[in-house]
Amino acid sequence: MRELVYTGFMSLDGVVDSPGGVEEGHRSGGWVVNDIAFVPEAFALKGEELADTTALLFGRRSYEAFAPFWHDSEDHAAYRDLPKYVLSTTLKEDDLVDGWGPTTILRDAGEVRELKQGDGGGIFIHGSAELARRLSGEDLIDRYNLLVFPVLLGAGKRLFTDADRDKRTLRLRESQAYANGIMKMIYEVTS
Repeated sequence: MRELVYTGFMSLDGVVDSPGGVEEGHRSGGWVVNDIAFVPEAFALKGEELADTTALLFGRRSYEAFAPFWHDSEDHAAYRDLPKYVLSTTLKEDDLVDGWGPTTILRDAGEVRELKQGDGGGIFIHGSAELARRLSGEDLIDRYNLLVFPVLLGAGKRLFTDADRDKRTLRLRESQAYANGIMKMIYEVTS
């Protein structure tokens, strides 16, 4: 079975909204780069993930935000030819970005479950907080690769739902603290 991994930047209060800039919608957008000293080793996780990434999964909004930028980005060149999947009930084939590798539209969580049961390696979700909450609710996420930033944003899209649901157990696989206050935390979902 393929592993489904959520990877992202998160504030200490669980917000994953707009880490790159205010144009993403959050009033405190850019919190990853604006107020935290840059320490290269704190971001090494993103490079390490490339070895495990064999496909990318997005929600519609994240796909529409990332695809035009990542398509030509040298920082994301390794993702160009990887298979991409977009979970959306509204996206059409004509909406897909040309020349950014094979992209398949999935219509429901059942199709994600089928994808996981196929051959291949890790499927990584970048951004896509609503997608992550939905797939977590369906018990489909196997691992969380998180870089937790020492900021409290108070509002914004959160990674985890506050809906009443059964307890989930995680196992800490790896952690690291960095001089700028960022924490790397890699959790495997065990139940």
